[in-house]
Amino acid sequence: MTRTWEDYPRPQFRRDSFLSLNGIWDFCDAKIRVPFCPESRLSGLGIRLEDDDIVFYHRTFEIPEGFMKGRLLLHFGAVDQVADVFVNGHFAGRHEGGYTHFTLDVTKAVRLSGENHLIVRVEDRLDDRVYPYGKQRHKRGGMWYTPVTGIWQSVWLESVPGRYIRDFSVTTKGNRVTVHVKPGGHRDQRDRESVVCFEGQRFVTEGQRVTFTVEDPVFWSPENPHIYGFKLFYGEDEVSSYFALRDLEIREIGGIPRLLMNGKPYFFHGLLDQGYYEGGIYTPETPERIREDILLAKSLGFNMLRKHIKVEPDIFYYLCDTLGMCVFQDMVNNGEYNYVRDTVLPNFQIRKDRSDRMMNPDPETRRVFLRACRETWNQLRNFPCIVYWTVFNEGWGQFRGDYCYAYMKKLDRTRFVDTASGWYNSVESDVFSDHVYFRPVAVVRTPKPYVLSEYGGYVWKIAGHGFSGKESYGYRDFRNRTEYEDALDACIRRDVLDNIDKGLCAAVLTQLSDVEDELNGFVTYDRAVVKVRAERFRALGDEIRGKMEQAAAQTTERRPGDGEVHEG
Repeated sequence: MTRTWEDYPRPQFRRDSFLSLNGIWDFCDAKIRVPFCPESRLSGLGIRLEDDDIVFYHRTFEIPEGFMKGRLLLHFGAVDQVADVFVNGHFAGRHEGGYTHFTLDVTKAVRLSGENHLIVRVEDRLDDRVYPYGKQRHKRGGMWYTPVTGIWQSVWLESVPGRYIRDFSVTTKGNRVTVHVKPGGHRDQRDRESVVCFEGQRFVTEGQRVTFTVEDPVFWSPENPHIYGFKLFYGEDEVSSYFALRDLEIREIGGIPRLLMNGKPYFFHGLLDQGYYEGGIYTPETPERIREDILLAKSLGFNMLRKHIKVEPDIFYYLCDTLGMCVFQDMVNNGEYNYVRDTVLPNFQIRKDRSDRMMNPDPETRRVFLRACRETWNQLRNFPCIVYWTVFNEGWGQFRGDYCYAYMKKLDRTRFVDTASGWYNSVESDVFSDHVYFRPVAVVRTPKPYVLSEYGGYVWKIAGHGFSGKESYGYRDFRNRTEYEDALDACIRRDVLDNIDKGLCAAVLTQLSDVEDELNGFVTYDRAVVKVRAERFRALGDEIRGKMEQAAAQTTERRPGDGEVHEG
């Protein structure tokens, strides 16, 4: 197999220093290919682990001559769920939660000459339901999938000066850009200031923050994914990054609450994207697979992906930024799932206005969820493609939605927040969010923008491209391409196109790809067969865009940045 996942893993926070630790590691008594989980075929193992198993990863590495600049940082993209890291026998740190980055300063533990030993001890307590787990289940099947254990994103080393840029954030409003720098390492009077270099100009921070304006601004959209590059300097440290100008707000247009992007009503025509791959489960064979998925969605006329209960490697969001794809980003649920409460009742529109105050009452589970929300936001906040946060999905792990909505809005007032996708409409939220699978969509007039956050789910099983070869899960089955295409076309026209005038602002069709037994994707799980003719659905996407442009014509011209996302 050729080398995979060897490119710089953090395209929005790039330095010259980079040493990949992906590749062959020791794994208990076997060998494993990182960053693929042991349950996957691409890892070289394809084994199933028990819930109480503790596993150990080990590899050696050497520091190349001239690599060390001052401090050595060890980065992990994601490790599911609890990771204890040791370097040359020294405890380097712990991380809990399987979906977010973590970084350890291992300067004092490494040897600059000779071998260094890196050990990662992993516990994956999936059945506890305390840590975020998404669609993972030991007893997979239907809408539940093969679990993932251990390292499933890149591991790498980076050398930085003694005083370095630990983190930074970029926010925009209209043509104004604000960069906030968070320094790391030891500091002295010489390096209290950071410098932003943009289009030949130097902007010096005051109090670690600087604001500047972009002349003749070009605003980002899926139709024109324009990004601006810049460099950031702090002491001897240098980081390359980018930003985009993209504004979001909610405003009433022609008596209907609408989602606006860059000052105009915008229809988010999307696909559910769960980010599962036949060979690597959570991790595709190469980043090129991610690019192909995004380009496939665009070729089908879609401008948005709802990243469903998973946080992806940074390359996914970078490609959405540069190729032009909006992202509705889910938080990853934890807590208990109840089939009747969380699937049957919402799909039949029963008790959707009940209180969630006493649901999932365990204080530790609640604390871990909110911590994961904050880590996810902090990790992804600079990617302009993300326009929308989904906090809870269909009640899984849901608790105190009003409080969680306020928590997310305190973190981020620049994006839309969907507190309860497809379920409790009694909680505070920026949108009214509905899931409809077993009936035609009937858009009701609400004081909030109406979002159809899941619909469709049609199945066409392609012989030779299923997961198990026997099972098939979805909401309506078809026998051939013609039946399948015609039904999907009719579904989109009935549930989406015919409802835009009535107030529909966004729609998420299930789904981009098949996932294991769930065969309701536009493309098979192995990505070998696209089930429809792209030109037919691209034309339908053009019709949807034209319908929303008619609604946009009802608004007066307004410069982006004049408004903001308001609270529900």
